[in-house]
Amino acid sequence: MDFTPTPEQTAARELAAEIFGDLSTPERLAAGGSGTDAALWKALCAAGLPGAAEEAGLLGLVLMLEEQGRTTAQVPFAATCVYGLLAIGAHGSGEQRARLLPPLRTGEAVATGAFPARRGGVRAEGTAVGAEPMADGTADPTADATANGTVDGTADPTSDGTASVTGRLTGVVPVVPWLCAATHVLVPDGAMRTLWLVRTDAAGVRRDPVETTAPWSAGRLTLDGAPAERLGPPAEAERLAPAPSTLPDPSQPAVRDADAYAEPYADILALARTAFAGLQAGVAAGSLARAVAHTTTREQFGRPLSTNQGVLLRAADAHMDIEAIRLTAYEAAWRRDAGLDAGPHALTAAWWASEAGTRVVHTGQHLHGGIGADLDHPVHRHFLWGRQLAGYLGPGAEVLEELGELLTEERPAPAARPTQPPRTESP
Repeated sequence: MDFTPTPEQTAARELAAEIFGDLSTPERLAAGGSGTDAALWKALCAAGLPGAAEEAGLLGLVLMLEEQGRTTAQVPFAATCVYGLLAIGAHGSGEQRARLLPPLRTGEAVATGAFPARRGGVRAEGTAVGAEPMADGTADPTADATANGTVDGTADPTSDGTASVTGRLTGVVPVVPWLCAATHVLVPDGAMRTLWLVRTDAAGVRRDPVETTAPWSAGRLTLDGAPAERLGPPAEAERLAPAPSTLPDPSQPAVRDADAYAEPYADILALARTAFAGLQAGVAAGSLARAVAHTTTREQFGRPLSTNQGVLLRAADAHMDIEAIRLTAYEAAWRRDAGLDAGPHALTAAWWASEAGTRVVHTGQHLHGGIGADLDHPVHRHFLWGRQLAGYLGPGAEVLEELGELLTEERPAPAARPTQPPRTESP
């Protein structure tokens, strides 16, 4: 493994650090509320940073997201890159890439995903989000939207002579990050085998703002016969299993069969886990940097707080936690960029980001003493973002359980040791 950034990745990271540092100031963040910082988003897109994620790979994106996390910049950078640029670039058809990627690069379009970056997919209320196929694997053009979550699907011809599978989705996703700022939502079906692209301005799509721990412009997504486009080229011979009437409950053990992590859902899930772990590394590093600046300048009994052994030990522990988050995120990103299996490594990064990230943002707040409890203090935003990211990635125990199941199921059975012939002493 070699985590040394390429010149292109280094340049993208430095440019991201400059833009976030100049425009994502505490004053602008305090005045912006929970909405997207339009000026900052415009500057990022004008500099070509969303599009740079395609060229720099997942490791390059992680490096840029670290810089966003340091300033808790209020833009849907991670969501657009993961659920839009990288997801469509890796799994979209040629026509979809040509049509959808350019506006995502320029910021005219903003993408998000209607599923959490953890096991179980979305939790739906009432009906499911899914597709019912015909015998030849295409969506059924005669099926009407019904109460059990089937869709009305047709195959529409495109400019390159292929066909895109469309359908109508019904279901509810209680919380989707950056939904109120998004133009497109990536929605998995109930079986987590098919992904659908939904325009947020389409008929049958409703977005209701939802207040979350961090001001992520989140919303509740309601689909009522909403038109959707299946991500990827149509596969005439593909057999898609009908979606269940309700989506799986993330609190219940998942069914671990050969299709549980089938592409493209598994790849995008690993993408999201790795990217948001990188974002958490930056959030934690920013929190610790503020704590270090405070404790080295604030004096107590005639000497800086940083000279106290208890302060030094907590800061040292936080530094080690940040390095663990960063290292595991880099490894997962490097493996995916190298074309290697990164599922277990993305889970490892998610576990460190959830568990260690929470510890670090608590430490950052505690080392500020009484002013750390001030809701308007800049360090409090790091606390809110750290807790929100930990919740989005999933509780540490749940992530660790999934990682354990994955490792034990993938481990090959030990080969039988050959019987050694009896040893005889030479004369």
